[in-house]
Amino acid sequence: MGSEGLPKWAANPCIMGIDEAGRGPVLGPMVYGCLYCAHSYQKTLSTLKFADSKTLKEEKREELFENLKADESIGWAVDVIDPRELSAKMLKKNKINLNEISHESAIGLINRTLSMGVLLTEVYLDTVGDTEKYRVKLSERFPNIKFVVAKKADSLYPVVSGASIVAKVTRDRALREWTLDETVEELHRSFGSGYPGDPQTKAWLKDHKHSVFGFPSLVRFSWGTCTSYYKDFVEVLWECDAADEDDNGKTNKRQMKLTSAGFTSSKKRKSEEIESSSKGRCKFFQARKLELLSDF
Repeated sequence: MGSEGLPKWAANPCIMGIDEAGRGPVLGPMVYGCLYCAHSYQKTLSTLKFADSKTLKEEKREELFENLKADESIGWAVDVIDPRELSAKMLKKNKINLNEISHESAIGLINRTLSMGVLLTEVYLDTVGDTEKYRVKLSERFPNIKFVVAKKADSLYPVVSGASIVAKVTRDRALREWTLDETVEELHRSFGSGYPGDPQTKAWLKDHKHSVFGFPSLVRFSWGTCTSYYKDFVEVLWECDAADEDDNGKTNKRQMKLTSAGFTSSKKRKSEEIESSSKGRCKFFQARKLELLSDF
């Protein structure tokens, strides 16, 4: 919001636009952004020179974002979806695809705005999946709101163009300020645009894969771009906390393979032993002063 608390205009019929940034990249979060205002502010909104964020230079997007943040007649919000969350949902046993994740993010933004007391009566969105099915899904969830779902909505409706800027600037800032937790592996930030087809991005993925730990947390390891590197990963076995009982009632600890992250076996057990030894220990363990214990 441009100011603290709920402004008076929010009690009048309001419109909202929703758009995303970072749906396709293999690096970084996906961000959903929304912008809302009173119906009566629509004409003014169309004069603020919002446009599809992809058509604007970074400096212009930043300028427009600061302008809308300062405008007390506009409200906005974002949902930043971590790359690890994206991959975990897409690779879990009951998979959640990217369209479903996108739908739930948009629904979450609408719920958040309604819970604040904003009187939303119309919402405009870019299509995700089948246009009519998406509109029906939203209408059934929010029967008191009129939904307009259209292709390239960010170039058709100023309220969606504004949401596009909110999402794009938020994602760009998130990437610039991203804390690389795996600094012990001497990561660098020259990863290009983050899109799968970018040669610089592909080179970064190749340089920063790890045979045991996979990819840094910045990477959406569920993306097809990453699968070509799995052949170099070692098989990882996890000792399950739960114990299985055999036919005689005895308990045996069970081993589980971590297959959901795409780890496949191509190394011998010896490489695992070297990794765990004091001489061949990975920097990950050295930096955290972790040691192999046999007795507890």
